[in-house]
Amino acid sequence: MYLEIVSPEATLFSGEVTSVAVPGVNGEFEMLNNHVPIISTLKAGFVKISGNVELDEEVKDKFTKNAKGATLLKINSGTLELKNNKLIVLAD
Repeated sequence: MYLEIVSPEATLFSGEVTSVAVPGVNGEFEMLNNHVPIISTLKAGFVKISGNVELDEEVKDKFTKNAKGATLLKINSGTLELKNNKLIVLAD
């Protein structure tokens, strides 16, 4: 699946990933390849990205890695849309 994470300042990440877990307002959920289309609002928490994530130097400091090797981005809120294996996260 293709993931794009956009903040008010810049595009933080764009590329192919294996899965993405997000802090939805009704609880955390994960999306994999061929997930049904979805639009959701997000609350404060972490976007967890699995796969071969290569970050640009100017945004590397916004991301961390967890013990399982997932790449994490802390957000305050946001929205997402997933359609046709393209996930766009608008993060604040």
